[in-house]
Amino acid sequence: MKKIILLIALPVLAIGVALGSFIYILDIMGIGAPSAAPAAVKQLPAAPVKKTTPTATLAIALPIADALGRVTKKPFSLYVTPNFSPVKPERFTGYHTGVDFETTPGERDIDVPIFAICPGKILVKKTASGYGGVLNESCTINGQAVTVTYGHLRLASIAKKVGETLAQGEQLGVLGTGYSKETDGERKHLHLGIHKGAGAVLNGYVATVAELKSWINVLDYLAPKK
Repeated sequence: MKKIILLIALPVLAIGVALGSFIYILDIMGIGAPSAAPAAVKQLPAAPVKKTTPTATLAIALPIADALGRVTKKPFSLYVTPNFSPVKPERFTGYHTGVDFETTPGERDIDVPIFAICPGKILVKKTASGYGGVLNESCTINGQAVTVTYGHLRLASIAKKVGETLAQGEQLGVLGTGYSKETDGERKHLHLGIHKGAGAVLNGYVATVAELKSWINVLDYLAPKK
């Protein structure tokens, strides 16, 4: 009986050994069932893409802090009369040659600095009707010779004299006190006008649209260059 079992077991054992060897050979040759999957390679997060924004520059310097936010009553070319005006009472009639930059209630009793919008020479520094303290500067903007009027200033705050030069962005003085001689009885604000040409012209208003064509809207230069 033992011999019979042995005769059966030996061939089975031999077949098992042969089969195991065959599978081993297939494995080392890369044939058959795949081996365990390799560990996943750790992926590093992609570097963020840096977005660059061009630096915006202005054609001129701001004449007053937050200039664009202050234009709320009298823009360039507005036609006013004593009976039709955003300002009460109104003394003038005509087309507004400049832009009015208003002050806030919190600035009523503090100095509000005014800055030269372009580099140039002081042509006029005096007290004038409709303005109180006024300064007129000659300069060139985008190749155009112009004169710039800054109205309603405190003359005593302007250190430089006629004939001296201002740098672009330089503080030239401060606004006058509202409803005083410094503003010729007007509210506290900056009137800024730009006239084409080299001659000093101080008109705050003109009578006709044709005359208005000799003036430039300062807001055209306060938009950032692209």
